[in-house]
Amino acid sequence: MTTYLRRLGLFSGTMAVVGGIIGGGIFRTPATVAERLRSPGLVLLAWVIGGMVALIGAFCWGELGQRRPRVGGGYVYLRETFGPLPAFLYGWTLVLVIATGAIAAVAVTFADYSLALFDLPHRFSVPLAVAAIVLLAGINYAGVSPAAITQNIFTVLKLTALAVLIGVGLLLAAPSPPLHLAAPSPPPHLAALGSALVPILFTYGGWQQTNFIAEEIVEPEKNLPRALVLGVGIVVAVYLLANVAYLRVLGVAGLAASTAPAADTMQAVLGPAGGKIIAAGIAISTFGFLNLVILVTPRVLQAMAADGVFFQRLAVLHPVYRTPTAAIVALAGFAILLALTGTFGQLVDYVTFGDWIFFGLTAAALFVYRRMEQRARSREQTAPSSVLHVPFRVPGYPVTPILFVSAAAFVVYSSIVSNPRNATIGAGLIGLGIPAFLYWRSHP
Repeated sequence: MTTYLRRLGLFSGTMAVVGGIIGGGIFRTPATVAERLRSPGLVLLAWVIGGMVALIGAFCWGELGQRRPRVGGGYVYLRETFGPLPAFLYGWTLVLVIATGAIAAVAVTFADYSLALFDLPHRFSVPLAVAAIVLLAGINYAGVSPAAITQNIFTVLKLTALAVLIGVGLLLAAPSPPLHLAAPSPPPHLAALGSALVPILFTYGGWQQTNFIAEEIVEPEKNLPRALVLGVGIVVAVYLLANVAYLRVLGVAGLAASTAPAADTMQAVLGPAGGKIIAAGIAISTFGFLNLVILVTPRVLQAMAADGVFFQRLAVLHPVYRTPTAAIVALAGFAILLALTGTFGQLVDYVTFGDWIFFGLTAAALFVYRRMEQRARSREQTAPSSVLHVPFRVPGYPVTPILFVSAAAFVVYSSIVSNPRNATIGAGLIGLGIPAFLYWRSHP
């Protein structure tokens, strides 16, 4: 039987975490946050709170990954704790809409910035996006090692691009207007802070994707939790410093009014050359994120197919490359279709709130695993060595997972209130997975 190969060490795992979080959001989202808060101090506080939630999530997924170091990540955890239907709906939503929509959207973003960088016509955007998907699908088809090398290179490059942005903002620019951390009088309503946290939490999302490739990480019980915590810690530091740079150069009013804060920051200090530099940085960042999604998501498809709830052909691993090649081709093909039809934007908007439903459910799986562990200990009092030993545990349990589940519920609630139409359509798209699940269960 062909199995996955453990080829990814701590560095590759950490780069996967960083690359899975940093896409294009940090280059846009700070403007939305500043527009809602209008205070430098509150802007930074909101990013700190979001970083704390992300770090709690990393701790939760670290324990989950150590307990079940299997490909599929959240799909496996939900299946073992809440049953096959919630797990299937998670995989259904992730693979058929969220991941494929993200691949199409990020590929087009990469193409747009690449064309702008070389002053090429916009009409080449979709062909270049499709070419990027095909290229990265081919790299991932050929094995996890070339995919990881590609990921490592582009994650280091995107961190370098962000370091340039931060360095320009903190070291080369004169603050205009000066950065005052005190809140204005009167301060924004508490609800404004809550509304600002929604885009921040989306921008911090993505660390959970590394759990999809747990079976390909060397010593995952040790390296996966370390990679998650280390990777999220790096991103929190980078995001905070980037926001300080934005605020120092643009001021809170300028940041709130900006449609492209990274480009505006660079151009304010370096002129037109700054715009070219940040365009290259965004192109690199989105390309690396694109590779990460194509690397990890087919493992969920493969896990679903192996359980008999998806096309059986997708369960097969290539005998030489040890990758889910059919799943990679299927995922890339559907993403290309979305890119060609231009439907990816609406699809992602519809079901993005659903991603946080499953985030909350997956974190809640920890409570089920802990209860299962307690029962096992009580049954095996005469043979404690047969009970699973879990050296890595979430700090502050059960308070910290409760906080994370509450944050996920807040994001879902806010998304529904802000756009009930999209939430209704999204719930319908997720609900379409129920008849699909029943079909595959009755036709194994």
